[in-house]
This record gives sequence, C-alpha cells and structure tokens, in this order.
Amino acid sequence: MTETTQNRTPDSRPTGGLSAQYQPGEVEQRRYENWVSQGYFTADPASDKPAFSIVIPPPNVTGSLHVGHALDHTIQDTLSRLKRMQGFEVLWLPGMDHAGIATQNVVERQLAAQQLSRHDLGREKFVEKVWEWKAQSGGAILGQMRRLGDSVDWSRERFTMDEGLSRAVQTIFKRLYDDELIYRANRIINWCPRCLTALSDIEVEHTDDEGELVSIRYGDGDNAIVVATTRAETMLGDTAVAVHPDDERYRHLIGTEVELPLTGRRIPIVADEHVDPSFGTGAVKVTPAHDPNDFEIGQRHGLPSITMMDERAVVTVHGPFEGLDRYEARPAIVDALREQGRIVAEKRPYVHSVGHCSRCKTTVEPRLSLQWFVSTGPLAKAAGDAVRDGRVTIEPAELSKRYFAWVDNMHDWCISRQLWWGHRIPVWYGPDGAVVCVGPDEQPPTGEGWKQDEDVLDTWFSSALWPFSTMGWPEQTAELAKFYPTSVLVTGYDILFFWVARMMMFGLYAMDDVQPFNVVNLHGMVRDGHGKKMSKSFGNVVDPLDWIDRYGADATRFTLARGANPGSDVPISEEWCQGSRNFCNKLWNATRFALMNGATVEGDLPPAAELSAIDKWILSRLQHVIGEVDEQFKAYEYAKVCDTLYHFAWDDVCDWYLELSKPVLASDDSAASKRVLGHVLDQLLRLLHPVIPFVTEELWIALTGGETLVRASWPAVEKELIDDSAEEELAALQKVVTEVRRFRSDQGLKPSQRVAAALTGLGAVGIDTHEPLIRSLARLDAPGEGFTATATLAVSGPITVDLDTRGTIDVAAERARLEKDRAAAEKEAAQCRAKLGNESFIGKAPEQVVAKIKGRLETAEADLTRIAAALEALRTA
Repeated sequence: MTETTQNRTPDSRPTGGLSAQYQPGEVEQRRYENWVSQGYFTADPASDKPAFSIVIPPPNVTGSLHVGHALDHTIQDTLSRLKRMQGFEVLWLPGMDHAGIATQNVVERQLAAQQLSRHDLGREKFVEKVWEWKAQSGGAILGQMRRLGDSVDWSRERFTMDEGLSRAVQTIFKRLYDDELIYRANRIINWCPRCLTALSDIEVEHTDDEGELVSIRYGDGDNAIVVATTRAETMLGDTAVAVHPDDERYRHLIGTEVELPLTGRRIPIVADEHVDPSFGTGAVKVTPAHDPNDFEIGQRHGLPSITMMDERAVVTVHGPFEGLDRYEARPAIVDALREQGRIVAEKRPYVHSVGHCSRCKTTVEPRLSLQWFVSTGPLAKAAGDAVRDGRVTIEPAELSKRYFAWVDNMHDWCISRQLWWGHRIPVWYGPDGAVVCVGPDEQPPTGEGWKQDEDVLDTWFSSALWPFSTMGWPEQTAELAKFYPTSVLVTGYDILFFWVARMMMFGLYAMDDVQPFNVVNLHGMVRDGHGKKMSKSFGNVVDPLDWIDRYGADATRFTLARGANPGSDVPISEEWCQGSRNFCNKLWNATRFALMNGATVEGDLPPAAELSAIDKWILSRLQHVIGEVDEQFKAYEYAKVCDTLYHFAWDDVCDWYLELSKPVLASDDSAASKRVLGHVLDQLLRLLHPVIPFVTEELWIALTGGETLVRASWPAVEKELIDDSAEEELAALQKVVTEVRRFRSDQGLKPSQRVAAALTGLGAVGIDTHEPLIRSLARLDAPGEGFTATATLAVSGPITVDLDTRGTIDVAAERARLEKDRAAAEKEAAQCRAKLGNESFIGKAPEQVVAKIKGRLETAEADLTRIAAALEALRTA
C-alpha cells in the first residue's frame, strides 16, 4: 500500500529536523541545487519508460521572468513533475530565442551611448559585439527559471543561434526554396521607420489612438468625388479612387479619371467589390504602395505603385513636401488642401486603431518592399488538417475555431528582416541576375560579382523549428526517436497563430507529416484580482520575482496555478499569494505535528479491523481525492487540481482529521492512527509536489526519510480503502459540530467559551460513540444541575442540540440585533427585486450591472434565511 522508503536518514529530533517556521529562502536554493546536481531532471533517450516531452516556449535572450512566463513555466513544470512521478521518461527542454530586433536594439543603444552606430563597426564586428553582450548579460531569465523551480534538462539547453539550430534553419530554408515554397517579391509589409526593418504581425501592437479623419474632394463639378483618410500625406502616392460596382451614386464615374489634388496627376476611378459603400462616402483613395488592401486593389486593376516616402517615413515625392517627415507632411498637406477649398470635413479627435512597433513603440507604416516570403497555402492546409483529423488536440477545444480561422485564411509570411543579428538568408546573387540558394553542406559561389543577401530571417522562422531542431534535426538523433513528437505544448492563447501555427506548418513539412506535438494546452493571460489587464500605467503589474522573494516560489506558483482555468484569463492578487504562503505554512505545521506525535510511514497500513472510523474516513476521502486529481490533470484543469488539494489538506486533514485524532494519538492505543497519519501526509505531499515542489520535498524527506519526491511514485487509488459507511458516519459528526459552531458564531460566543448542552439522537445515526469528540470540538459541557434549554438546534434527521445559553449571551439584546439585521436584509432584497422587476431598467442596464444586482439579491435572501434560523434557535426560556 505504500512505496518502500530508501536512503532513510535517522533524526533524533521529533520534528525530523524541521524548523519551527517555514522559511522558503532557506529551502529553495538548497533543494534546487541538489535536484540538478543529482541529475533528476536529465532525460535518458535510451530509457524503456514511456516518453513525455515538452519544449519550453523560448524566452527572449533579452528577457526577464515576468508574470506571464511564471504562469507558463508553472504549468509546464507541474506537468513534467507529474509525469516523472507517473513513471514516464520526461524531457523538458529549455532554451532561448535570439530575439533579433530586441537584441540588436539593446546593443545599438549601448553603442549610441559611446557616440557610435553599428555602421561604424561594420557588420562582422557588430555581430561579434552582440555575441559578447549575450555571453555577459543575456539570458538572465535562465537563472530566474531556477528560482521558480523549473525542472528542465539543463544539459540540453539550446539557443536559436547555436551551431546546430543554425544548421536546421539553413536546411529547411533550402528545402522550402527548392520546393518553391519560398520566394522573393514586392509586397506590402509592416515597416518600422525607427528600427528600419520589416515586422511580423506579432511584433505590431495595436492601440486606439487619437488622430484626425479628413474628407478631401478630388476633382471638380459633376466629376468630383470625396474620399476620407486618417493619413492625408499618403495621397501623394494615390493611383486611383475605388467605388463599389453596384453603388448608383458613382456608376457614371467608373472608368473616368479625376485630377489628384496638389500633384496635377490624373488617376482613374475603378470599381472594386472590396469597397464598402456604406462606410464614409463610399469612395476610397487607393495607395497601393502604402496600404495592404489598396495593394490588392492595385493588383486586380493593374495600377502602378508609387512609393511616396522612404524607409524613415520621409516624403520623397518631388515638390513642396519633399523631405518632410510624415507627421510634418500631414498638417502641411491638409493646410494646402484647405487653401484650395478641397477639405470637405474634418473630425478631430478621431479615435482609431494604430499599429506600433512592439520594441520601440514607433507607429508602423505599411510599405511596399522587396522581401522574402513563405508560400503558406499547402503548409497551412496541412496544419489545419492535423487538428481536424485528431492528430493534434487543442485544449480547451473551443479555441480550435480560432485556430482554424487563422490557418484557413493565412497570408503568405514575410520572413526577411533588415537586421544584422540573426540567421542571414542563405541566398547569393551573382552576375547577370544569377541567384543561388545554399544548403548547410554546400559551398557558396565565389568569384567576382557574387554577394550574399543582406537580410536575416524573422526570429519566428527559427522558433517555428523549435520542437525538432532542439533535438538535433536534421540529424536523426536518439532524442528525436524517443521524444518527437512532443507530448504537450503549453502556451498562451495569444500566440496560437503566431507561433503554434508556424510550428505546425514547419513540423509537418520537415518531419514527414508527423506533428510537432500531440496536445496544445492553451492558457489565458494573467490579470489582476479585479480581472483588469496588467499595465504599468494602471500600476497593477506583478513582478513574480518580488513575490518569490517575499512569499516563496511555492506560494507564487500555487497562486498562478489556482487561477488557471483552461483558456480563461488568470486573475491573481497579492492577497491570494499571502493565502498561498499560509497554505504552505499549514502543511509545514501539520507535518511537524505529525512528527512530534510519532507518525510513521514504515510498513503496510493496518488491516481495516484495527482502524477507527476516523482513520477509515480520511483514507476513504484520500482515495476520492486521488481519483479527482487524476481526472482534473487529464483535463488540464489546474485550478481544480489546486482547489481540490487545498480543501482536502486544509479542511479534511488539518481542520478535521488532526483535531479528531489528537485524543487517540495521545493514548497508548495509537499505533494504527500514527501509521494512517503518516500515510495520508505522505500521499498528500506527493499529490501537491508537482505544483509546490520545494516545501513538499522538504516535508516529505523529513517525514519519510526518502531520497526525493521528484522520483517518488504517484499515488494510485486503492479501491479497498473506500468506505462509504465511514464517510457517512463522519459526515454526520461534522454536521453536528459545524451547526453548533455556526450558532456560536452567530451569537457572538468566544471560541474558548463553553456552553452546557444536551445531545439527542446521536445513536440513531451511529455516532453516539463520538459524543466526547463532538463536545470537545464544539466546546460543549454536559448538562448539569439546573440545566435549562434556551436554544434548540435541529441539526439533521433525529439529531437535536439543546443549549443553555444563560450567562453566556444577552438573549434579548441578541434578538434585537438580529431583528435589526433582518430589517436591513429585507429592505435590500426589496430594492433588488424592484430593479429586477423593472423591464425598462433590465432592457437598458449593462449586463454586468444586472448580474451585480442579482448577486446582491442572492446575498440578501441568504442573510434572511440565516437570520430566521438564528432567531428560531434563540428563544428565551
């Protein structure tokens, strides 16, 4: 019934060497260093155990542990520790991303402080400088992961720019190029005028900004047409005006030309179904070189593309606005149009969504540019099929719709970046337009006129290879054979498209249609205790390292995991973290109590005949909890796992079992209960270990003398220990004690104040033998001479408790207080019912307001029920 403990170290102290209070700082570093030095996290591809593998979403080399990382890593570590205990060979593979733009910006800022630029150093020297920075300052997050308790295999740590991963990048680029799935073309991309590079969609942050909406009249008289724009400066690049083909207002203008103000150019009016006739004037200006939708219209109608500003967002069109920055050009152009009487309407402020570079916060410009692209059509179809046919499961399932919406409508992916830090595109250009793509085992062309492409690949390109490149691909390694496909990918739902879909595409392509992971476990974003998004401007950002310093890694992890419902955002607060620390302290004190009272884990559990009903009850409850936790883990219900174990540990074990067992443990006939207590704590600490590994490790070793919980076996349900009758018996006992305690609380009695009481009906439900325990727990004395019942509690069924409250409370004053509370509750309930019965109010009030009033009504009605019961129980003799 219990795992044999090994490497037992005797300790003469009754508390197993545990200090009086739990000090996380004293335990965590020591335990983590021991885990790593003993190789507990190192995976063995030659093992005959079933494989379980996770690759860590690689944090940026510039990054530090933020609260989103802490949640993500807590979940991954929980799964990894669980699976080790369940007998799997676990590989949790760590590593970092080279973070092209972010890292280059860091080093460029350092150079700027020395009045230098990367161009002063040249490409080769600059890249050397970045590697120096990486060696000295990069990767701080790896040490922070240790503080959180990440049980990763440090011997297999990878970096997206290391030699092996660079080989993988060049290999797949060459294959995609040869299969005509990579091409170079002029397309509209996101462009940062500050970083001077193309950006991926995930590197663009959209915010609602105040701007202006200006309506401009093109042409004159009957042929005039009005367009509206938030970027008036781009009109210098207009090559058409578009209207919907069925819009009767403009049908007579389709096919004609209109003069573009300020330029003297004449541009056509074209019909295109993309135009929404109900939006604005129903006519839109078309600037193919500076808007993705306009580019598509331009392609359909053969329109020229005029680039009207350079890579720094400076106007290049010859004329009075040439050389102006976009923000200088905008008001200047509007002023010029106003002078000509062409401004029809102006709306300020006009709030609209604006994209910003996630690194430098500069407003992004859509820009026509010659870039490299991945043709995503067949790759995206394969990624969609893998989920549809069940090879890959998305948890929670409802997020599959979002996944399909993306992969089924994916645009070609711009993969080139105008940076120096990153994987340089392995393409060489030679004389007479020659182009050669070079694989990792091929020599690049040499000779006069040959030059390598200056651009590097999007960081997400190498990250898309992460599940298999980190295991040695393109070589056929033992790690790939054992651990690919990976078991679970744990990540936030916000990068379901940006990273998950790309890994799916490249994994299926490179690994012969084998998916990179079997399950995608998506969690939400961390929010504050009020459900509000965390933001520095709101002042509600949580630094997990600060919480670890103050409350310990276990408390931080438990707080995050306890809020992690599948796919939902995760609310946390410092108050909850304090509560998690208190929970760790509760476990600490419970284990010390058990050790001081001789709890043991030696030998099998006693036979049922030697166990008390209390022992049978806790063992039965334990089996139910093991089963519930197993099912909750299978469903990735981390919050429910934490809640189940919290209430079992705090309520069943500490508040009830330890209290009920004290008389037995103090007696001479305590051997069976001591063994049960040891077993229950042993199993409880195992169940909690994946989520709170440090405190459970310290306690379990003190309790059992075992080597480590990391490799201890996971508890299994022992059906023969399930005892329904014992659970019913203890439920009846708990009901009596709970009702008496509730009455005492309602009457304002101090916990230490004893009350005389007569208990009847206990024998009818088989708990008469527990009367001494009930009296002890409920602070009830036996009826003495002159006993008079002033209050009666009808507990359940035949059980009643008559109490003599004379001398303990002022009955009249207490009745008056309760009557006052009842009047207030009735008034609150009446007001809520009136609002909820008002159809006009219900129809206009926001949903959250209605829900709040319903909650107030439920609270008031519950108060009325409680007060009525208290008044009934409180009767004057």
